[in-house]
Amino acid sequence: MDRKSIIIVVISFLLLMLWFPLTNFLWPPKPAPQTTNQVALQTNIPATQTQAVSTVTNQPVVPATPTAPLVTAQGPEELLEVETTEARFIFTTHGGGLKTIELKQYPAVITCNDKGVDPTNRVRLNTAAPLPVMALLGGEVVQGDGLFKLTQNGQTVVAEKSLTTGLRIIKEFAISSNYLINVKVRLESQSGEPVALPSHEVAIGTASILGARDDPTRLGAYWFNGEKKLSVDEAWFANKTLGCFPGTPRTMYLEGGNSNVAWGAVHSQFFAMATIPKERAAQVRVVRIPLPVATNAVPSGAPPFGLQASLVYPATVLSATQALEREFVLYTGPKEYKRLARLSNRLNTNIDTIMDYEGFFGWFAQVLLSSMNALHGMGLNYAMAIIAITIIIKLLFWPLTNASTKSMKRMAALQPQMKAIQEKYKDNPQKMNREMMDFMKKNKVSPLGGCLPMLLQIPVFFGFFKMIQSAIELRGEQFLWACDLSKPDTIFTIPGLNIPVNPLPLIMGVTMLWQARLTPPSPGMDPVQQKIMKYMPLMFLFILYNFSAGLTLYWTVQNLLTIAQMKLTKTKDEPGAGPAKAPAAPTPPPKKRK
Repeated sequence: MDRKSIIIVVISFLLLMLWFPLTNFLWPPKPAPQTTNQVALQTNIPATQTQAVSTVTNQPVVPATPTAPLVTAQGPEELLEVETTEARFIFTTHGGGLKTIELKQYPAVITCNDKGVDPTNRVRLNTAAPLPVMALLGGEVVQGDGLFKLTQNGQTVVAEKSLTTGLRIIKEFAISSNYLINVKVRLESQSGEPVALPSHEVAIGTASILGARDDPTRLGAYWFNGEKKLSVDEAWFANKTLGCFPGTPRTMYLEGGNSNVAWGAVHSQFFAMATIPKERAAQVRVVRIPLPVATNAVPSGAPPFGLQASLVYPATVLSATQALEREFVLYTGPKEYKRLARLSNRLNTNIDTIMDYEGFFGWFAQVLLSSMNALHGMGLNYAMAIIAITIIIKLLFWPLTNASTKSMKRMAALQPQMKAIQEKYKDNPQKMNREMMDFMKKNKVSPLGGCLPMLLQIPVFFGFFKMIQSAIELRGEQFLWACDLSKPDTIFTIPGLNIPVNPLPLIMGVTMLWQARLTPPSPGMDPVQQKIMKYMPLMFLFILYNFSAGLTLYWTVQNLLTIAQMKLTKTKDEPGAGPAKAPAAPTPPPKKRK
C-alpha cells in the first residue's frame, strides 16, 4: 500500500470514529416534550357522556388528542408471581395487569464468562414501565382508584375490581406454554342502571432497551390493519432531518380506524410483547415516554425511554344487566421465527411478520436462518455455521464467478485492441459499437460478465444481512474474542474519546482493499473511477463498523474466499486471447489519374 493509500485509510478511520461525537456536539439532540404518560395509571382518551353509543360492539371511532387528567393508583402495591419453565410472570394490584415478564433462558447482560443464566441477570420485559400489560385506560369510569384484587388458581390469575359507577371489571389471565397467556376482560354493569363507557384503551406494553449495549434504534411497534403490517420506531419519534440532524421530536403515534386493528406489538431487537384481540380494535396508539433513571441508560448516555402501545376501543353503553367481554392472546417472549410461525398458523394470523421476513429479501433470510439452525443442529456452533454457510454459498456460485473472473481478465488483456477500435471509429459511434460487439463476440468476452455474478449475489447478501440482524440464536454466541455475535466485537474503548475498537470490521476492511487491488478494472473505465472503486471498501468499513460481529464475520470470510478464488483462477488461467487484433483500417481506393 502506497503512502497516499495509508493517508486515505487513516483519515477515513478518524472520520468514522469522530462522526457521531462531532454530530452530537455540533447539533445536540432536542429533549422530547414531557408527556402525560409518567405515572402508574392515566387517562389517555377524553371521556364524555356524549360519546356513548347504544351497543357493545366495536364501533369506528376517531378519538381526540389525549388531554384528560391523570388517574394514579392509590394504596400499597401487591405482587403475585406465577412461574413456568420458560418465564416468571409478575402481576400487580396497580392496574390489575402484568407488571413484568422475566425470561429465564435469556441473560440481560452478556459477557464472555457466562455459564448459564443467573437469576439476577435475566431479560425482563416491561421493566420500570408506568403501565402493566392489559391495564385499562379511560378515566375514573373504568379505572376508579386503580387498585385491583388478585387471586390465583394454579396457572390462572384473576384481577377484580368494583367501581362506584356500578361497573365491575374482571380480568382472567390463563398462563400457557411458549410464552403465551390467554386473557379475558369482562366489564359488567351491577348498578341496575346503564353505565356509559368512554373511549378507552387496553395496554399492550412498553418496549425499552435491556442493557447498555442494546441498540435504541431497534425499538418500535407493529400493528396489522387487515391488509398489511405497519410499524413505527424510534427514528419516527426522533424525527431527525436526513436521519442525522436533530428535528422536532414526536411524542405520539395514533393510527387505525374502522375497527381494523387485528393485533399490536411492541418490540426491541430480539424480544416482543404482542396482543392479539379476538375482535379487532378501533385504533392503535404508541407514545414515547421517559423511564426512571435507575433503569439501564441508552448507549449514548441519554435518559432511558420506552415506547408504550395500547389498543383503542370506542365508547359504548352497558345496559342495567349487560356485560362486555373481550378475549386476547398475549405473546411475551423472544422474536424466534419458528416459534412465531407456529403461533401464526395456530391463530390464523401473521404475527410472524414481527421478524420482518416479508418480501423478496425476507424469503432469503428465512432460508438462510433455517440453514444456519440446521447446521447448528448437526453440532456446529453458530459462528462455524455462518462460516459453513458462506463456504456453501461460495461453492454454489463458484462456476459463475469463475467464468466471470476469467472474462474480466480477458477483457483486461484485450484493452489495447479495444482502445484502438474506439480511437479508430470515434467519429462514428454506431459503427464503433458494432465493431466492439463483433470483436468481443469473436474473442468470447462479455461486458456483463463481471456484473452478473454480483447481481445474483445481492439477494443473498441482503437476506444474510436481514437474518443476522434479527436472529436471536446469535445472541450470546461467542467466537474468538467476540462475546456476542449479535453485537459489535468491541475489545475495548479508547478512554476520553469513547471510541470502540472492533477488530472484525477492521480485518474485513483490509480484506476488501486486498480484493479490490486484485480485481481487474472494467474495460474503458475512467482512471478517476478506478481510484474511486479502489477505495470503495472504506465506505463499507464506515457503514459496517458498528454492526454485529456475525455480519462482519460473514463478509470477512466471503472476501477471503473470493481472494482465494481469484488467486486460483490466476494460476490456472489460460493465456489471454492475444492473437485477436483490431480490424485494420480500410485502404482507401487509389485516386484515378486524369
